Amino acid sequence: MNMKQIDPRGLFEDSYLIEGITEGECRSIFLDWAIGIPVGQDPKAWIKIVLHQYQPKNPDHPMTKVLSEGLGAVNKKGRRGGRKGREIDG
Repeated sequence: MNMKQIDPRGLFEDSYLIEGITEGECRSIFLDWAIGIPVGQDPKAWIKIVLHQYQPKNPDHPMTKVLSEGLGAVNKKGRRGGRKGREIDG
């Protein structure tokens, strides 16, 4: 799989080119991209490919941080709703 398939709109490429982009703006871009991942695809694998493309030259960029956090979020258990979701011990 290549970057054109993973990021057809070029959201990540553009975000890494925007000087002074904030972490909040990167989160918004990431979420916009993430909701477009086709059902049945592995978001973790896609995030790893994007990180492999951009992280080496941009280790301190806010998008790199957001992608890394997104990768960690994929590793967590699924969403808990209702009363169980509000409990401190989960």
